[in-house]
Amino acid sequence: MLKHRIAAFFTAGVMTICGLCSTGVTTASGTTGEMRDMTTMELVHEMGIGINLGNTFEACGDWIAQYSEQVPQSYETAWGSPVVTREMIQGMADEGFGVVRVPVAWSNMMGENYQISKAYDARVHEVVDWILEADMYCIINIHWDGGWVNTFPDNKNECMRRYEIMWTQIADSFKEYGDHLMFESQNEELGWDSVWNPWGGTEGKEESYGLCNEINQKFVDVVRQSGGNNSERHLLISGYNTGIDRTCDPMFRMPSDPAGRMAVSVHYYTPAGFAILEDKDESWAKARSTWGTEQDFRELNEQMDMMKANYVDKGIPVIIGEYGCPTKGKEPESVRRFLSSVCKASYDRQMCPILWATPQDSKQPEDTLNGHYNRTTYKMCDQELRAMFNEISGFDPTQRETDPQPVTGDLNGDGAASVNDVILLQKWLLGLDVTFADQDAADMSGDDIVDIFDLALLKKLLLG
Repeated sequence: MLKHRIAAFFTAGVMTICGLCSTGVTTASGTTGEMRDMTTMELVHEMGIGINLGNTFEACGDWIAQYSEQVPQSYETAWGSPVVTREMIQGMADEGFGVVRVPVAWSNMMGENYQISKAYDARVHEVVDWILEADMYCIINIHWDGGWVNTFPDNKNECMRRYEIMWTQIADSFKEYGDHLMFESQNEELGWDSVWNPWGGTEGKEESYGLCNEINQKFVDVVRQSGGNNSERHLLISGYNTGIDRTCDPMFRMPSDPAGRMAVSVHYYTPAGFAILEDKDESWAKARSTWGTEQDFRELNEQMDMMKANYVDKGIPVIIGEYGCPTKGKEPESVRRFLSSVCKASYDRQMCPILWATPQDSKQPEDTLNGHYNRTTYKMCDQELRAMFNEISGFDPTQRETDPQPVTGDLNGDGAASVNDVILLQKWLLGLDVTFADQDAADMSGDDIVDIFDLALLKKLLLG
């Protein structure tokens, strides 16, 4: 779909190829998107199932600035990802995903007074545009970001100021995007063991939950006041540490929202011995190589039923913002069983599951499952898992593969380029009220801009 365009207005007497240039404004992809009359519950259902662009734009660390060029690509590749391309994003859509969550560390390359880098912002915009062009939804957030959110209890005023300044900039930058873009308040950081130890009683619990709720409310207030489409934008509210049991605690409260367009986000990495650890035991869990016992399924269904009862059944949509497991030290069949089971358990309960996927580990090329999505072949590493996901979501990969491709120059949609299309393009360039059956067919030069030069190329095509 053509997203960038320059509308040229000419008079018929000067409609010649030489000496003409188009006028107008180039509009970034997605910035003129529509805000449809639909509930957040309907929107979440339409998302289907999703995938994370993990370990990419949230990559951070002082060493990156110290040992690399100060450009966005230095950060997005720092944790092992190749440079993100349009083809990589399109591959996610072709594999059946309907939403891409893009974690972002906005403090990378940040200026004074928490000013977000224009270059970093522009690079995130570019990838968001590719996601929207691929007809998927996109979620962006503030994701760990070096861990400054963890200092909220000790430096609340300054942290809240930083949070507000950052979200004010993000919201303003994306305010004209349509409802295929969702903002998420935070990742997993809203909840502080230094204030309340969940394994040590109730002391500090009310304070920690209160701070979490206050930050989420600040997020909603900032976005709603930022203008453009943000007064109606669908928002994703981070649960308490995105834990299911903690987010279902009565002390966690959804913010007040005049638009009434919010969903809640939780993550699922249970049991930790399988979903987090690879092949080494820790004091808090023992590594497991398999998953799928009766107890495993019971635990999964109990957790998903808890979210359904506390949120979905009460009209509050749920997005499982992350679920996943490593593949190192795991039985491949158990990996498939776990991922497909979590996906199905949440999707069947009208929740949107978003797979945590990171770049493949180049040190272990023989591990065909590692990373889940191959960022160089643009395919799921495990095609059997892909088929399981497609069955859950009802996605038909053959439909996308057999869709007819637009004919270059066929503006009126009759299946061929002809003099009628030349006349149609001339009228459009004159500013007359005409429409194209396929906008992409008008972009003869492939530069995402429709202007007088495309008219010249169309005439050349017809003249042979």
